[in-house]
Amino acid sequence: MVKIEVIDIEKPEGSEVIIGQGNFSIFTVDDLARALLTAVPGIKFGIAMNEAKPQLTRFTGNDRELEEFAAKNAVRIGAGHVFVIVMRNAFPINVLNTVKNHPAVAMVYGASENPFQVIVAETELGKGVLGIVDGKAANRIEDEEQRKERRELVEKIGYTID
Repeated sequence: MVKIEVIDIEKPEGSEVIIGQGNFSIFTVDDLARALLTAVPGIKFGIAMNEAKPQLTRFTGNDRELEEFAAKNAVRIGAGHVFVIVMRNAFPINVLNTVKNHPAVAMVYGASENPFQVIVAETELGKGVLGIVDGKAANRIEDEEQRKERRELVEKIGYTID
């Protein structure tokens, strides 16, 4: 029998979240914290990671509020070796390669500032993440005016496709 649950990720307004899965939690939570500190000057974050043995959530960071949100969300997800990063003063694009390239990180499920849900399956062995829901579903295709506005915005922040 499999029970499916949807976990709403709680985070402070304006913060970003990254959820992934790794291995060997006892040092990975600290290694990822060091990696985040060197990736973006001024980053504020909390990181938590669930350990399958001894079934506890380890956490660290440099902002107590964000540490508490990360730990609370990780324990609510409950799946072994899942990590939750809650951060400010950085965007996921600034740290995703750093996180993904850590040798103990198996995968990143998602990263966003949007409302975020984790779909969790529970069996007799434990819990596992099936996937994430990142924000609201798209319900239309951009029109020419919206496309023009998007292109103007990305050019304003330094990106071009020409």
